[in-house]
This record gives sequence, structure tokens and C-alpha cells, in this order.
Amino acid sequence: MPSDPTILAFDTSAAHCAAALLSGGRIIASDHVDMPRGQAEALFPLLEGVLGDGGMTWGDLNGVGVGVGPGNFTGIRISVSSARGLALSLGVPAIGVSALEAQAAGIDRVVVSTRAAPRDGLYFQIIGGGETTTPILCDLDTLPPIPARAEPVCIGARARDIAVLCGGTVGHPRYSLTEATARLAAARLHSVTDRPKPLYIRPADAAPARDAGPVLL
Repeated sequence: MPSDPTILAFDTSAAHCAAALLSGGRIIASDHVDMPRGQAEALFPLLEGVLGDGGMTWGDLNGVGVGVGPGNFTGIRISVSSARGLALSLGVPAIGVSALEAQAAGIDRVVVSTRAAPRDGLYFQIIGGGETTTPILCDLDTLPPIPARAEPVCIGARARDIAVLCGGTVGHPRYSLTEATARLAAARLHSVTDRPKPLYIRPADAAPARDAGPVLL
């Protein structure tokens, strides 16, 4: 398998249908369409359009990257089932990448990565610098301990509020969601063993009292 593989990555975990084609270490084609529904019907035409724009065919792919959430349950199932089917039919690996990981891709610092969840909740994960945690569901009042000593970069939903609470800074993703998914999938292509599966996050098992701020370590 080549060191710079060709990866088709896609995501329907929110109100969009998006894809990016990575080849030779760069994105050669991409598309993003905002849509609150209809991703199941739109996904494969969009993927075929991206392949065509990049001058590639399905047979040129070395792997498939797929966004596994967190996000809209139906959208996540659409992408994950499609990625599994493609991997089986093409005989290539399918690699799942979370949106929280994608937001932190290419940033060489500790990242507090968040995504909006229902009812003012937050999908939350600390990534990088040996501090990577399991993603959880919380809210601004029940944030878990944040490593202030690492001067984290806060990216995503409520990033500014979280940065104030933990003494961090506000940052932005280096790559688009699907480009990050493609790049992370390419990096994991030789080590992946499990099929992608939806990332459904449960609330934290334990959280500080609602009137307490996050503990600064």
C-alpha cells in the first residue's frame, strides 16, 4: 500500500453532506452541501462527483475515511453503513474518525475539542499532549477537569467560555472536517483493525456540582 494513499472521506453527522479526496498528501477534490435531511439519497452522487472532479475512480482508492460523530444519529448511521459497504465491495479498509478528533488534527498542542449537543449540552474531549481523554457528554456547568498547565487550545462549541474557565486560548480547526477525516484516516490506514462504528456518547459518570467551575490542574 502506498505511503501517500488515496483516501475518500465523507461525513453526514450534521446538517450537511460533505466529502474530500486525498491523494499524494493533498486534497485534490472536495464538496460540501448544507442539507437538514436527504443525506441518504445525496451521499453517493456527491461521492461520485468528488471522485470525478479528482480524476479518480472507485478502484483507485486505498481506503475510506468516515465521520463517526458525535452528532445526528441518523446521519451518522448513513455514513458508517455506507463506509462499511464500500470497504467490503472495494476490498479496502474503512477508518472511522470522530468530529472531535478532526477538529484537533494538525494542532501540536493540547486541544479541548467540543461540539454542540442537544439541550445546550456539549460533546467534550481533551486531545493531545498525553492528555487525551474519552469523549463525554456534559454542559458548561459540568465540565470535567481541564489541564490548565498545558495552556490548552479550545476549539468548537462554547470555546470562548471554556477558555475563560480554564485559562486557555480560543483556536480554530486547521482543516475542514472532511479534510481532517481524510488525513487522519490515511495516517491510520496501516494500523486499523476494527470496522468503523457510530460514536454515541453517554453523559459523564461523575461530574462536579452545577455551581462549581472546572478544576484547574
